[in-house]
This record gives sequence, C-alpha cells and structure tokens, in this order.
Amino acid sequence: MSHALGRAFYELTGWHFEGALPDLPKFVLIVAPHTSNWDFFVGLGALFSLGLKLDFFGKDSIFRWPAGPILRWLGGIPVDRSVSRDRVSQSVAAFKARDRLILGMAPEGTRKRVEEWKTGFYHVAVGAGVPIVPVGFDYAKKAIVIGEPFTPTGDAEGDIQKLRGFFANVTAKRPENYVK
Repeated sequence: MSHALGRAFYELTGWHFEGALPDLPKFVLIVAPHTSNWDFFVGLGALFSLGLKLDFFGKDSIFRWPAGPILRWLGGIPVDRSVSRDRVSQSVAAFKARDRLILGMAPEGTRKRVEEWKTGFYHVAVGAGVPIVPVGFDYAKKAIVIGEPFTPTGDAEGDIQKLRGFFANVTAKRPENYVK
C-alpha cells in the first residue's frame, strides 16, 4: 500500500527519479540539500515509491506524540542533540550486527544554512567499510537525483569535497540556505 501511495504522490506532483539505488545490502545514503521541512515529505514519497527501508536520525523533539510512533515505524532514531554521544561508533556497530542496513543522513545536520558539513556520515561509512550513496532533492527539476556509490578513501577532506561536487547542480527548496 505504501508503495502505491508513494508512486501516486510522485505522479500527482510531477517528481521523478534520475539514477537508481545500488543493489547493495549496506550503505550510508546522504541526502542534500536539506533546507526545508518539505524535504521530509519528498523523501518519504521516494522511500515509499522505491519500497526502501532505511534508518535515519532526527532531533528528538520531532518524535513526540503523535508523530513519534510513525517516525519510529519509518526507521527514525531520535537524537538528543544537546548531549554529545558517540553515534558514529553506535552506527558502525549497527552495520556490523546486521546483514542489511541503509542509514540515511543529511550531512548539513539541519535545515539552516551551514558552511561546513558534519562529518559523522563519512566516519560511519569508513568505520563500517560501506560506500556512501549521494541523493539530491532537486526542486527545480522535481527530481530525486541518485548518484553512484562512493567508496571513501580515508582522505575525509578530499572525499567530502568530491561528494559536495555531486550536489553542485542540485537546486534546494530554499537555495539561500544551501552553501554549494
């Protein structure tokens, strides 16, 4: 049923996919630009359309009633951002403990304008030995742009610059909040 709802959402709104997700059991999926609450609904439509199950982090305040149970069912993991925890090690351990895991993350970590991406997604991928799949929400083209799996080299700065390059031609919902 959710698959049909996702397809119907995309047909009615004119959104489409460019590229395809890899047939891999484990990877970190990064989504950018993340500049609007609408990104959640576009992403949800994509998940349903593709029949994709992934886990994702979200600030704990969005997991309150009535949305909390639904977000957890969708794969949401509440995060208290006021407390520092070793989420990278926890995520790496989850990859090692499971046969299949797709972890979705927004490298900006917020909808607000940020100059630098957070690097947790990168360290999770390196620690777990899994690729990173970039996915852009291009509002100008109404396209979910799916990139090829990227294998981190260990050069975090260089690799993140390459990944950011993938999003250079992707138009955010609120372009003023995205630093290319």
